[in-house]
Amino acid sequence: MPEPFPDIKSAHSLVAKHVTKERWEKLADHKTATSGFTLAQAIACAVQFDNQHCGIYAGDWDSYKDFKDVFDPIIQEYHGISPDAVHTSDMDVEKIKGNINPEVPVHSVRIRVGRSIDGFGLSPGITKDQRVGVENLMKSAFGKLAGDLAGNYYPLTGMDEKVRQQLVDDHFLFMSGDRNLQVAGMERDWPEGRGIYHNAEKTFLVWVNEEDQLRIISMQSGGDVRAVFERLARGIKAVGDSVKAESGKDFMLDSKYGFVHSCPTNLGTGMRASVHVDLPGWTKEGLEALKKRCEELKVQPRGTRGESGGQTGITYDISNKHRLGYSEVELVQCMIDGVNTLYAEDVALQKKHGI
Repeated sequence: MPEPFPDIKSAHSLVAKHVTKERWEKLADHKTATSGFTLAQAIACAVQFDNQHCGIYAGDWDSYKDFKDVFDPIIQEYHGISPDAVHTSDMDVEKIKGNINPEVPVHSVRIRVGRSIDGFGLSPGITKDQRVGVENLMKSAFGKLAGDLAGNYYPLTGMDEKVRQQLVDDHFLFMSGDRNLQVAGMERDWPEGRGIYHNAEKTFLVWVNEEDQLRIISMQSGGDVRAVFERLARGIKAVGDSVKAESGKDFMLDSKYGFVHSCPTNLGTGMRASVHVDLPGWTKEGLEALKKRCEELKVQPRGTRGESGGQTGITYDISNKHRLGYSEVELVQCMIDGVNTLYAEDVALQKKHGI
């Protein structure tokens, strides 16, 4: 007999809609080959919390395949793609037209992607041995990075207090204690097998074994999005080549869903390209008006304290909205064009409000 059908607290989540009794009975007893992951583990957040929109995580690449009766409709609905869509990746910086205009008051640019190494579980399901295996592979790969990508790896285990404080001051350190990540199984054996790599200039970072096996990040002050994207593309290739040379393994890349991540909302490019920009005119006009305009431009506004941190002052984090169904180049272009448009409109709104 399968486990009894769960009481899904997030009643309006995609999990509540797509995990039907019939699908549950068909899949509840199955365990994946890579990390022994179950459907119950996958939907734990939707079952325990009442505030989930999506509410499901994958414990390994197998999860997407073995539980496809649940994952496929969720992914299609969330990303707005058709059942026969295929994903195309494109990291060619030469295809990007223009840049953020020089007069736009941008404080900084940050672009991140996630990557997962084939043969290991994803964070919610990864075994202790696999997690340490990923870290060891990355330690070796990091040692081969050269030029402006060269730097140091700082494991969380046994971290020196001075190093820890510096990483906190730089806003580089990821912490334990996120309830979602805990319930999803991503903080098991904390802090073992986890760490942070950054180059000397602090413009290229890799988080190891947080929500994804790898979060690769390129960032710098000012508004040069092209330079940040170019470094990211080089960094991803350098890390990928190094992992391949070391282990013969590639990044998990699905022909349908692009780069494989633990959270289905990140499938495809797994990319979030963002700038911190001052928009005093839009601030005066009101947050609802800004949100509506961003929706039209296919970008997302956030407060500068992150997803749920609220808004402080006139500085906004503006990023691409989509992940899957568009290439990296298209998403970066969309963000550049969106920010340039928002600022041109902001100047007019400043005049309107007498700023």
